[in-house]
Amino acid sequence: MTFWQFLHAKGWYLLSTLIGGWPQTAIVALGSLVFALIFGLAVALLRLSPWRVLSWLAVAYIEFFRGTPALVQLFVIYFGMPDIGLSPTPLEAAIVGLGLNGAAYLAEIYRAGIESIHRGQLEAALSLGMTPLKAMQHIVLPQALRTMLPPITSFAIVLLKDTAIVFSVGVVEIMALARNLVTETLHSAAVYLIAGTIYLCMTIPMARLAARLERQRQAWH
Repeated sequence: MTFWQFLHAKGWYLLSTLIGGWPQTAIVALGSLVFALIFGLAVALLRLSPWRVLSWLAVAYIEFFRGTPALVQLFVIYFGMPDIGLSPTPLEAAIVGLGLNGAAYLAEIYRAGIESIHRGQLEAALSLGMTPLKAMQHIVLPQALRTMLPPITSFAIVLLKDTAIVFSVGVVEIMALARNLVTETLHSAAVYLIAGTIYLCMTIPMARLAARLERQRQAWH
């Protein structure tokens, strides 16, 4: 059976099967994004800390997680944590692993956004009696958010595509189902083409949003 004959005969079956992995893919993507957004901000604030020890620890974290493959990090969490008495589920390992990796990238996005705000505004807020935390929360971050939104949206797209590796720790998402279908049908091209199309349908709206936010950012400037 040729590629097109197989696709015509089994296309709907492949599509309906692969779409079954969409909820798990979405859960991993959303969970790890929320984790990365929160933890990445904490790392960025440590990176900007006047205390060198804290700043150095943040830099070490960023360099480690950006300098090693996300797949290796997933393996360490899922297969290595039981050695110290912790046994995360595949879903927990996927969310934490991608979240820790993503936090390293978001920390640098946060840092660049915060540093784009003139330091005089922070100093003025402090002179009015605000604590550094309140000044960051009410003065700096709301303004920096305009600069940070486009790259954060672009990062979310990359993160969604990175969920394709979590099948390696047992999460039954789109790529895990695709591998099962390849084993079942022996037609890898058709299966992976449909899987790629599903990812494309998920990322295109996000890419449009990122482009729109970038245009708005340029308009603000």
